[in-house]
Amino acid sequence: MSERKIIQVEEKVPFKLLFPLSLQHMFAMFGASVLVPFIFGINPAIVLFMNGLGTLLFIFITKGKAPAYLGSSFAFLAPASIVISKWGYSYALGGFVAVGFLGCILSFIIYKFGSNWINVVLPPAAMGPVVALIGLELAGTAAGNAGLTGDKISSANVTVFLVTLLVAVFGSVMFRKFLSVIPILIAIIVGYIVAVFCGIVDFTPVAQAPIFSLPNFSMPKFKLEAIVTIIPVLLVVTSEHIGHQIVTSKIVERDLLQDPGLHRTLFADNFSTMISGFIGSVPTTTYGENIGVMAMTRVYSVYVIAGAAILSIISSFIGKMTTLISTIPGPVIGGISFLLYGMIGASGIRILVDSQVDYSKSRNMAMTSVIMVTGLSGIKVQFGSIQLTGMVLACVVGMLMGLIFYMLDKFNLTNDR
Repeated sequence: MSERKIIQVEEKVPFKLLFPLSLQHMFAMFGASVLVPFIFGINPAIVLFMNGLGTLLFIFITKGKAPAYLGSSFAFLAPASIVISKWGYSYALGGFVAVGFLGCILSFIIYKFGSNWINVVLPPAAMGPVVALIGLELAGTAAGNAGLTGDKISSANVTVFLVTLLVAVFGSVMFRKFLSVIPILIAIIVGYIVAVFCGIVDFTPVAQAPIFSLPNFSMPKFKLEAIVTIIPVLLVVTSEHIGHQIVTSKIVERDLLQDPGLHRTLFADNFSTMISGFIGSVPTTTYGENIGVMAMTRVYSVYVIAGAAILSIISSFIGKMTTLISTIPGPVIGGISFLLYGMIGASGIRILVDSQVDYSKSRNMAMTSVIMVTGLSGIKVQFGSIQLTGMVLACVVGMLMGLIFYMLDKFNLTNDR
C-alpha cells in the first residue's frame, strides 16, 4: 500500500484494509443520505438498506467498471413533498417508480443513438464550469451542516468543525502508508471525539434504540396526478448523473461515458430508484461526497465501494448501530464536506486545464461566464412543481448555448471557427 499511489477501479484490496476503507465511504455519505428520509418522515433504516442494495446493483449492471455510491436524492424533495401532503407517502413512492422506469427507457434511447451528442451540447468550456458547480453550489450546505451560517454561532461547533477539517486537510498531506488513504475516516473519528468532549453529542437515542430491527418496508400506490407532479424531476436527475459521471471519469482517468457507457450507468441509477419506490425507500443517485473521497484518497476500487454498500445493508438491521452513526454531529459532517465539495469543484477546473480551453475565443469565454453566473446567482426557473436552479439550470443553459453555437457553425455564422 505504501508503494502505490493509486488503487484502480478493478483492483482488489486486502481484507484487513477493506473494512476501514469501506467504512470511510459509508460515513462520507451518511449525513446527507439520512437527511432525506428525516424530511419525508420515514425511518432511515430502509434508506440505508436501499442505498447498499442500489450500489451493489449499480456495480453489477456496470460490470464493476464505474465506481459510484448511491445515496438519497435531494432532487425529489419539492415535488414529493407536495404529493405527500396531498395523498400520502405511498403515492410519492408510485411517482418514484414512474421516474425510475422512464429513466430506464431513456437509457435505452441513449444506447440506441449513443452519447457523442454530449460533446456537442456540452463542450469543455461548458462542461468544466458545470462540473465545478456540482461542488460549489453545495458549499452553503456544508456551512449549514457545520452550524456556521446562523445568527448565533456556537464556539463548540466552530471548534469541532475546525478540528475535523484540519485533520482531513493535513492528514491528506502528511499521513503515510495506509493512513494516507483513510484521512476522511480519521478526521471523522477525531472530530466525533472532540464533539463528545464539547458536549454536543447526545447518546440517549442510542440507549433507547433496539439492538436489532427490521427496515420498514412498504408498497407504492399509483395516482396519475401524483406521477405527473414528480415526473419532471427526470430532467434534473439525468443532468446530475451526466455531471457526476464526467467528473468521476476525470478522477479515475477513464471515459466512463464510453465504457461501461452512459446507457449502463444511467440505467443502473434509475433502476435503483425504481426498486426504491417498490420497497418504500427514497430515490437514489450517485453521490458527490463519495466522488470527493475517491478524488482525495485516490482509491477507486469498486470492491471498497461494494464493502461500504454491504456495511450499509448490515447497519440497516442493527438499530443501535444506525442510531449511533446518526449521532455524528453536523460540525463533523460539515468539516468533511468543506473539503470534499471543494475537490469536486477543483475537478471542474481540471477539465478546463486538461482540455486546454482557449479563452481567447469569445464563445469559450461567454459559455463559461454565463454558466458560472447562472449556477451561482440563485436564479430559479419554475415549471409546474419542478424547479430548476443551481447546477441543473446551469447545465440546461450550457446545453442550449452549445447547441446554438453548433448550429451557427454549421451555417458559417461564427467568427472564431
